[in-house]
Amino acid sequence: MSDWQLHDAKNKFSSVVEAAIAGEPQRVTRRGKPAVAIISIEAFEELLLLRKDASASLPELLLDMPRGNSRVHRLDVHARRLGS
Repeated sequence: MSDWQLHDAKNKFSSVVEAAIAGEPQRVTRRGKPAVAIISIEAFEELLLLRKDASASLPELLLDMPRGNSRVHRLDVHARRLGS
């Protein structure tokens, strides 16, 4: 991750964006402290999905299951016999 001071990031914004698009997050500091990170849209959407999955309730997960003609693959599992 590259660090940029705010005024440098403003002056070189195209370079900051290009690096983020290339997959390298860019950190921008203000007054010497980290302020924001610039990431690609792909990385951002991945974070949103992770956040959604982490906060989903059981009913939400069940409602998101495939429906209609899509088939859910089930494992063929056999119970063991006790005492054998």
